[in-house]
Amino acid sequence: MRLDVVSLAPEAFAPLQGLGVIGRAFAAGRAALHVHNPREFATDRYRKVDDEPYGGGAGMVLKPEPVYAAVESIPVLPRRRVLLMSPQGKPLEQADLRRWAADYDQLVFLCGHYEGFDERIRALADEEVSIGDFVLTGGELPAMTIINGVVRLLPGTVGTEACLEEESHSALLLEHPHYTRPADFHGMTVPEVLRSGDHGAIARWRSQQQQERTQQRRPDLYARWQAQQQQQ
Repeated sequence: MRLDVVSLAPEAFAPLQGLGVIGRAFAAGRAALHVHNPREFATDRYRKVDDEPYGGGAGMVLKPEPVYAAVESIPVLPRRRVLLMSPQGKPLEQADLRRWAADYDQLVFLCGHYEGFDERIRALADEEVSIGDFVLTGGELPAMTIINGVVRLLPGTVGTEACLEEESHSALLLEHPHYTRPADFHGMTVPEVLRSGDHGAIARWRSQQQQERTQQRRPDLYARWQAQQQQQ
């Protein structure tokens, strides 16, 4: 299996190469790990990969151009799946690891950083995956978790495969979409409200997006949020 990681911290993945049975699986050629740094695909003299968010707010947002360029540089195998590491994604389950290990020859991992990533980066992914209702400084640890879980399921990684068969957020709402420059990228445009300068309208749009996303993606959290609102 080919594993490609898009990350601003490529050095974080080096320990996987020597990690017990996982490291031995890499050494035996059962899996191959390739890490791609978006900074190497930035086109300005400072190798800038982030920018201020449209509509204002704290932190910096990962730009789409270097990430797209990094992904486009990766060879494409016939059975490929692109996974975006995100606290807004589907909670990771063992069934997901088994599905990816059995159905695909290539997994591509997109690791965010900073305050968040430009919303248009989501268009690259086939699935968004979360390892829990908490926030880390980047997607590297979730990606390593999935790599570990998938590689151990590959034939020959674990000595006795029979043992594999016997194995058994702050205000509850998910975060609203983020956008940064450029305003138009690959035909995907930043919502007009974020460029309006109307901070009241921006706040209302973001609140509505939070509620809609939570209801669609995590109805369990949305039900808890509704109950909380009714008690206030």
